[in-house]
Amino acid sequence: MSDSYKSARQRMVETVAPRVDDDRVLEALEAVPRHEFVPPDRRDSAYADRPLPIGDGQTISAPHMVAIMATLLTVDPGDDVLEIGTGCGYHAAVTAELVGDEHVYSVEYGPALAREARDRLAELGYDGVSVRVGDGREGWPEHAPYDAAYFTCATPELPSAVVEQVRPGGQVIAPVGTGRQTLVDATKRPDGSLERTGRGGVRFVRLRG
Repeated sequence: MSDSYKSARQRMVETVAPRVDDDRVLEALEAVPRHEFVPPDRRDSAYADRPLPIGDGQTISAPHMVAIMATLLTVDPGDDVLEIGTGCGYHAAVTAELVGDEHVYSVEYGPALAREARDRLAELGYDGVSVRVGDGREGWPEHAPYDAAYFTCATPELPSAVVEQVRPGGQVIAPVGTGRQTLVDATKRPDGSLERTGRGGVRFVRLRG
């Protein structure tokens, strides 16, 4: 790995650090080579704190947004996490740094994106991350229950299938809304209902399916 990217990655971490109070998340951001997840012609911008197009009408989220969502996710090593919207695989790699790659299950609507993400994750040593092609609204019931689930795309409401696949006491984080979106941080109560907290306005591409 070239030193130019290493120093750029360290600068990125310093940029997002004021928004994040979790050293584990900052270490994860420093560990994952973000430039490997963006198209070759975008690599000069890989460590800028903004979203970038990755093809198929999709984007890689800005580093600060990945960091904020990873910080909100109260997970420990060994926790099983469901991701809706693999995209290029970058967010899954950051999550894998927190829980272990074999504990990350990701659903991607676009077959080409899913294939590329799976290959890229394997090449970078995150070969335990499971990626499947499917409608994110249906989750991935085979591996439930999950300790947490998060969406990297905006959903009009939290899909009931995904909520059902999270254990009581578990967490769902998602941008919710169509025009105006709010980052919702929800904890599942024992009766299956959700205790929701709004974490501010956000802008994400929409959930497909």
